Amino acid sequence: MTESEFTRLADGIFTRIENALDSSSSEIDYSFNGPVLEIEFEDGSQIVINRHTANQEIWLAAKSGGFHYSFQDGQWLSTRDSSELFSKLGELVLLGNGKSIQV
Repeated sequence: MTESEFTRLADGIFTRIENALDSSSSEIDYSFNGPVLEIEFEDGSQIVINRHTANQEIWLAAKSGGFHYSFQDGQWLSTRDSSELFSKLGELVLLGNGKSIQV
């Protein structure tokens, strides 16, 4: 995959996550800082999502740990445990917020 293809796919991920956060009934704060999306919950805990262009991965960091996702067979799968990016993000938001979002 070329760098521009990766960037296009990563941009789509951030748009999808932003739309899910905006349409959720939860009061979840988030902000972008370049290629980094920070989601913050009322208790101050955070989820940080960023693109790592050199490895062509999406990195997800939370209190419970860090995860690296690469694009495989049309999905973003963890390089560690084969979890799917949007499923893991939904789980982490539920842990941090007490409410789930549909990503």
